[in-house]
Amino acid sequence: MRRTKEDAEKTRQTVLEAALKLFSRDGYSLTTLSRIAKEAGCSRGPIYWHFQNKDDLYEAVLAYSQEPLEALVAECADMRETPIEAMDRFIEQWLGLLANNRQYRQSFEILLNKTELTDAMSRTLKRERALTKSVIRLFQDLVEQAVNQGLITTNENPENLGLLSYTYLMGITQTWLFTPKLFSLKQEIPFFQRQFWALLGKK
Repeated sequence: MRRTKEDAEKTRQTVLEAALKLFSRDGYSLTTLSRIAKEAGCSRGPIYWHFQNKDDLYEAVLAYSQEPLEALVAECADMRETPIEAMDRFIEQWLGLLANNRQYRQSFEILLNKTELTDAMSRTLKRERALTKSVIRLFQDLVEQAVNQGLITTNENPENLGLLSYTYLMGITQTWLFTPKLFSLKQEIPFFQRQFWALLGKK
């Protein structure tokens, strides 16, 4: 029987879910295509139909976290005339996705805690580093806008505050992913937002 596009997409998603589960649980190095196929309930044939190799599948898994963040950067960049609201939106969405979206959370955890980074992942690392730079640039621009509008009082360079903003969010992310029982991220999002504004000197 000829497979439909819907069947093919369903298979692709099943493979992605299996890879997400195994990469998250066992790490990149210990997860083989054979194990992913077994978890997905198929042979390796369908995997190679959709993905060139394990690295290609890994890139698709990381897209679960990369694509929402790329979209969020674009959304908040369009809010630059209201920089406080834009930064609040970014922080709330970044932490909210971690707390509420399993695929996003697992994808982020795989990159940070479950992967031995090698040259074979150069495309993924290039995209991730570009995303990092775009988040920092976004906060640099929004902080500068907020200072110019008299919404933030600081003598610090906006470039440094952009870097601080990113490292602040990554610190929360890494701490919670490493020890999720340490605190309820969902409940503490307002706290982390308030402390962010205290760091930046918001009036």
